Amino acid sequence: MKKIQISPSILSADFSQLGAEIKRLEAGGADMIHVDVMDGHFVPNLTIGPPVIKALKKNCSIKFDVHLMISPVHKYIEAYSDAGADIITIHPEATENLQASISKIKELKKKVGISLNPETKVDVINDYLNQVDLILIMSVNPGFGGQKFMPEVLDKIKELKKIQKEQNIDFDIEIDGGINFENSKIAIEAGANILVSGTTIFKSNNGDIKRNIDLLKSK
Repeated sequence: MKKIQISPSILSADFSQLGAEIKRLEAGGADMIHVDVMDGHFVPNLTIGPPVIKALKKNCSIKFDVHLMISPVHKYIEAYSDAGADIITIHPEATENLQASISKIKELKKKVGISLNPETKVDVINDYLNQVDLILIMSVNPGFGGQKFMPEVLDKIKELKKIQKEQNIDFDIEIDGGINFENSKIAIEAGANILVSGTTIFKSNNGDIKRNIDLLKSK
């Protein structure tokens, strides 16, 4: 089984202290930093753009796991690559040509992620699974932090694990949305190996980031 990795979402960080917050995450054992990019169009919220990512990356030695919730996404891929994204995750619904967008990310020598919203079925991306590095399963409707976990999406993780075995292909399975100390265990059991968490990491146990990351990793 793959090593369990934690990708804290800075959506729950103190935005007035983002540089310091990322240093705290790194010191606390985060495996990567999850950056939610929202455009107020594809999802009903606005967050950060390439200049902020570029500034933050200068002070961080771990990977930036950048989730683009923007549409049309294709024309922005290069800007986020240049800003310092190591993994670029896109939604099938946000591009006119998913193959072209996957190829673009690969050309830029970045890892390719595809995200599935709660209502998006795995068969939408069946033809692309052998080209990607990561599948991100959304366990809430994307757009805002602090939502309740949707356990029904775990069936998609099980389906992806089955496909991996049958087709002998390898990619990470990441889950994002309402992840806490209880449901992290069932997500890992289902087959997820990267957990995105924001509120739980920053707010639980009086903000003890290292303890919270360790607890999320424990089965």
